[in-house]
Amino acid sequence: MPQTSPLAGQVVLITGASAGIGAGLAQVLADRYIGVHLVLAARNVGKLAHVAEQCSKAGAEVITVPTDMAQIDQVQALAKTALDRFGRVDILVNNAGYGQMGPIELIPPEAVQRQLQVNVLGAIALIQALIPAMRDQGGGRIINVSSLAGKIAFPFGGLYSASKFALEAVSDSLRRELTPFNIRVSVIEPGPVSTEFFDVVDKEIDHTIVDPEHSPYRVAFKKLEDLEKQTSSRAWTSEQVAIVILKAMTDRNPRPRYVAATSGDFLLFMMTKVLPTSLVDKFWQRFYGIDLVAKDWQSRKKSAKLDP
Repeated sequence: MPQTSPLAGQVVLITGASAGIGAGLAQVLADRYIGVHLVLAARNVGKLAHVAEQCSKAGAEVITVPTDMAQIDQVQALAKTALDRFGRVDILVNNAGYGQMGPIELIPPEAVQRQLQVNVLGAIALIQALIPAMRDQGGGRIINVSSLAGKIAFPFGGLYSASKFALEAVSDSLRRELTPFNIRVSVIEPGPVSTEFFDVVDKEIDHTIVDPEHSPYRVAFKKLEDLEKQTSSRAWTSEQVAIVILKAMTDRNPRPRYVAATSGDFLLFMMTKVLPTSLVDKFWQRFYGIDLVAKDWQSRKKSAKLDP
């Protein structure tokens, strides 16, 4: 049953709202809160329109703003459109992002640049564009969707982790800088989520890694193909993560971080506070198949020497 508080009349801007967590959050807000105003942004115009239609049917006032977060001018235009339409933005949910997967050695510079543009620079630009309005209106909330990978760097996920580590650092600084203006900043750290994430990962590998079958990491690439199966039993739905984001939006005193993963707090504690780094390294090397690379590489070198 829709509620009239605490988000009634508030304006919520969600990036990456055409699918996954962003779409799930938009629908939860529309279903639960009467009078909420939604500004939905994403690149996929068709999917964005479908999400907006469903939210409108639930009673929310919705506008869509097609936006590529890698294009700073589009990000700034998104902020202006929201403010021109509603006169304020009460809650910003920086959710847009994707995972650039593969060995750092093999990812071309343009792919490195886009990873940081979308996940970090675009988010910063949107925050910068909205802070003055939030300050003038007496406060607001900024919620940045990070990942467990924002605390733990995995093999083949170094660039994704770099972007999320950066977003976490930005969030910590913002939280301390914006307290005088009643602007609260929180980070959401999901674990595996049942979204299109792994489909995007596969496409990115196909587009950016030249001939993975013949790379020094080929055996690890093979194991990466089964990563979704390995994590599916622990994956949350987009709606489950949306409920955690909702807590960050409505808690009277929002926490700096909300973990949205089964046993996520325990995992982070063990991996960052308890276990020695050497043991953590071996665990992740085995999980991602890096432990198989040395034997395969030596075998290939030996075979190449024997061939006439």
